[in-house]
Amino acid sequence: MRKKIILGILLVFILGIIVYLVVINVFFNSDVETAVNEYTPEVEISDDELRTTIVTLYFVNSETGSIESEARLMDSKELLLDPYNTLIKLLIEGPKDSSLCSVIPEGTKVLNTSLSGNCVTVDLSQEFIDNASEDGMQKSNMIYTIVNTLTELKEVDSVKFLINGEAVSGFEADGINLTSEFTRKE
Repeated sequence: MRKKIILGILLVFILGIIVYLVVINVFFNSDVETAVNEYTPEVEISDDELRTTIVTLYFVNSETGSIESEARLMDSKELLLDPYNTLIKLLIEGPKDSSLCSVIPEGTKVLNTSLSGNCVTVDLSQEFIDNASEDGMQKSNMIYTIVNTLTELKEVDSVKFLINGEAVSGFEADGINLTSEFTRKE
């Protein structure tokens, strides 16, 4: 009698383990299928899509005169070669949004850009000064569209301007001295 009871308990124990393993296996397999289905992309990502990044450029709102951001999708490789020069050239080209406008004077060229510590030095052509608007607010916006765009990059805290390789006072009559380092304007 004792053997039958021990054999019965052992049989129930083995059946319990089998049921437990079957239940765990069913739940485990369904979780794996769900996980696989959740992470399987519907469309393959091309090499071109892997190389793109979003940059933030700053332009002036045509109606309000305030500085506003515009997100732009661009090739990461292009940005890695010379990020500061590339971003300023995009500012000069102008915005895609028709409600925004570039206030960088026509004919302005980027002669050189360099990073020293956390400050980017931007060397621009004489047209930056000569073709600037007479309006002091436009001159300020012209400076800060560049400064805010460049300080979007993690390594940049401030921007210094040169004109044809030299530090010039620039727009002192409007209270803007280009020999200063400019930090982000919110």
